[in-house]
Amino acid sequence: MIRTFIKERISWIFLIVLLQLLGLFMAYLDPSLSLESMLYYMFLSLVISSLFVIIRYFRETAFFKELDARDSTTDITTLPQPNSPFEALVYDQITSPVEQLEKEASINQLLLEQEKDELLSWIHEVKTPLTALRLIIDRTNDPTLKSELMHEWLRIHFLLDQQLHQKRIPFIENDLFIEKVDLEPLLYSEIHTLRSWCVKKGIGFDVELASSEVLTDAKWLAFILRQLLTNAVKYSEEGSEIMIQSSVQKGQTTLTVADNGRGIDPRDLSRIFDKGFTSTNQHQDQHATGMGLYLAKKAAAPLGIHISVQSTVGSGTTFTLTFSQENQFLQIQGV
Repeated sequence: MIRTFIKERISWIFLIVLLQLLGLFMAYLDPSLSLESMLYYMFLSLVISSLFVIIRYFRETAFFKELDARDSTTDITTLPQPNSPFEALVYDQITSPVEQLEKEASINQLLLEQEKDELLSWIHEVKTPLTALRLIIDRTNDPTLKSELMHEWLRIHFLLDQQLHQKRIPFIENDLFIEKVDLEPLLYSEIHTLRSWCVKKGIGFDVELASSEVLTDAKWLAFILRQLLTNAVKYSEEGSEIMIQSSVQKGQTTLTVADNGRGIDPRDLSRIFDKGFTSTNQHQDQHATGMGLYLAKKAAAPLGIHISVQSTVGSGTTFTLTFSQENQFLQIQGV
């Protein structure tokens, strides 16, 4: 800080030195002025000037020392209090924009909350006519038309479901209800929802559950399974089979969902859980949103579920859910 102060006040220091040299030069030119007296005056002047500079150093740098030591934050309460007009000017220039930004952020946060609430309300309202549409489709006698309508209905249903859970994920901790969950009814419920789509593509399911009970939240686990199953059905070849298996390894329950689809390019494997990522070689797929796996990964983290993937191009993809042991899960939750 001393070096900074000297750089800031170098013009003052040069002026003081220049005045001393000017007095010495005048004594040299004017014989009536005693050189000894002028030198004595210069000595006193330099002492006083040095004391003045030292005092001003401590007075002027106190504010800026605290400012320099302060962490970079928008909390204006950590700012040092100004002790001079210039310091007050600096203080006002820092606090005014921060206060304005905080006001705007508060307003924007309120607007976002309102938009979220309105969207959630709209989604719930849309579910009513969507349910009515499902009943109308069920009464359709034309099998081909019924299959096409059901496929499009499923797409709308899943998109709304994704949007609903996307808005809830930031507050997932407030929505969790942890209990022992039986995987079998949960899986069959999700498979039943996909039944018409699977019939259309001739896809079957082979379910083998060596371990079917896990500690988790049933609603959010169902959402994660929904994303994996829809992905498996979407990318499976017609007439193929999706294998779902569970097992216990080192005290942890694992659940695998394996399809025989087109597989994932190795360069895409590290990015499939990124928000909005679809594929580097399937950009023509207009139906892909790149949100399903991203949301599944986001939802799995608070549940202590680890999602991994293995895939071979042309042979299929296997997603593995690894559930935490009960004591590990409680540690994660901070219980």
